[in-house]
Amino acid sequence: MEHQIIIETEVEGVEEYADALRQVIPAALEAEGVGLPCEVDVLFTDDPGIHQINLEQREVDRATDVLSFPMFEFTPGEPPTVEDGDLLDPGTELLPLGDMVLSVDHIRTQAAEFGHSERRELCYLAVHSVLHLLGYDHMDEGPMKRQMRAREEAILGALGIRRETEN
Repeated sequence: MEHQIIIETEVEGVEEYADALRQVIPAALEAEGVGLPCEVDVLFTDDPGIHQINLEQREVDRATDVLSFPMFEFTPGEPPTVEDGDLLDPGTELLPLGDMVLSVDHIRTQAAEFGHSERRELCYLAVHSVLHLLGYDHMDEGPMKRQMRAREEAILGALGIRRETEN
C-alpha cells in the first residue's frame, strides 16, 4: 500500500532520519493492519520548537520528545479499513492520519542516555507516534500502556530494531 509521508524540518542534518521514517512509518501502519493509504505529516524541530508547540497545542510548558496529533479517534487495535473509505481526502484519496512532531535534540539526548543509536530512538518514537495516531494511549499505568508498549516492541522487533542493537 502506498502511504505518503510528508516531512518538513526546522533543523539541519536530518536527511538520514527522513529516510528511516519513510521505512518505519509504513511498516508500523502495515503491522497494525491499516487497510487504507494514509498521509502522515512529520515535522523535525528542536527542543525550543517542540516546547512552543506543546505549550500552544496542549498547554504543557516543556519540551518533549514527540507529539502526535491524530485527525480521527480510532480504537486501539481497530485500524481504519476499506469500510472507512469515507474518511479519505477526496483530493488525494489518502486518509489524513495526522501530524507527528519530533525533537531532534531529544532524539540525540535519549539515544545517548539509553545507550543505543539515534536511528533506534527515532524509529521507536515514530512507531510510538503512529500508534497514538491509531488511537493507542498510555495515560494510565495499566493495561492501555502495556498494550501500547507490547505493540511498539513487536513492530520494532519485526523490523530488527531492538534496544540492544545499534540499528
